[in-house]
Amino acid sequence: MIKKIGVLTSGGDAPGMNAAVRAVVRTAISKGMEVYGIRKGYVGLITGDIIPMDEKSVSDIIHNGGTILYTARCPEFRTIEGVMKAKAKCDELGIEGLVVVGGDGSFRGAADLSAQGVLCVGIPGTIDNDISCTDYTIGFDTAMNTAMELIDKLRDTSQSHCRIQVVEVMGRGAGHIAVNTGAACGATDIITTEVPYDLDAIAKTMLEKKAKGKQNFVVIVAEGVGHSQEIASVLQEKTGIEARATILGHVQRGGSPTVRDRVEATRMGYYAVELLEQGIGNRVVGIKDSKIVDYDIQEALAMTKSYDVRLHKIAEQIAF
Repeated sequence: MIKKIGVLTSGGDAPGMNAAVRAVVRTAISKGMEVYGIRKGYVGLITGDIIPMDEKSVSDIIHNGGTILYTARCPEFRTIEGVMKAKAKCDELGIEGLVVVGGDGSFRGAADLSAQGVLCVGIPGTIDNDISCTDYTIGFDTAMNTAMELIDKLRDTSQSHCRIQVVEVMGRGAGHIAVNTGAACGATDIITTEVPYDLDAIAKTMLEKKAKGKQNFVVIVAEGVGHSQEIASVLQEKTGIEARATILGHVQRGGSPTVRDRVEATRMGYYAVELLEQGIGNRVVGIKDSKIVDYDIQEALAMTKSYDVRLHKIAEQIAF
């Protein structure tokens, strides 16, 4: 039986990570395990920034954004020397299993550590929802709701001044936040890397809608596309309508997690400990068709994720 496990959060923070940590700690304790919290991701695992955790240490955190264990990038862990330092620290403390909450990069590190004999289970935590093996990642719903609220506020001022408002949302490698918030906010156009776009065509559509009485326009741009200020300048030049660009940035990472993020984080955290309890590692937990599933890490990393092109087209077709 696994007697000691660790839990860490790695990569970009996401609302709901604390809920996952809470679930891991309390589930493990209920099963008679000792739990260690590893601070600052793999950096803390290498340096020994590790603390024992109990039920009280995760009290009153489920509603908080960010991560109480902190997070950091760790270039050293990409080397075999870094992995072996982490393995030695696990051996020193008797940590037999590890739950890693993060993204693809974090899972690659977990696979490397698993190869050295430390059972690792990954939980997908990233606001971008860009992990291929799962329908949903912790933090996605909160980030979308944050973006939606901010876009609604920007629309108010855009309407008052009869402007084009170009809003850049997060999503460095995927347009999932952009297409969903664009549909939710009734954006005139959505620009992502997954669907080709033509600023001439967008400008023409705006002028046609202006001729029918529309006075303001909202364009959502995914972070992976970028150039939001340039897009705004081009649209202003082509339409003669004043255009402003706003980059929402890291504000989308923060805030109290939504019900969905708290619940899914709790479900996945519990399941991750169940896998370790059975002596199963080198896995990534995910959600498929609302059910909790798990995959071999290498299999999970090799998967590809589709983009909702249909939603993209629907949102633009019914916009006015």
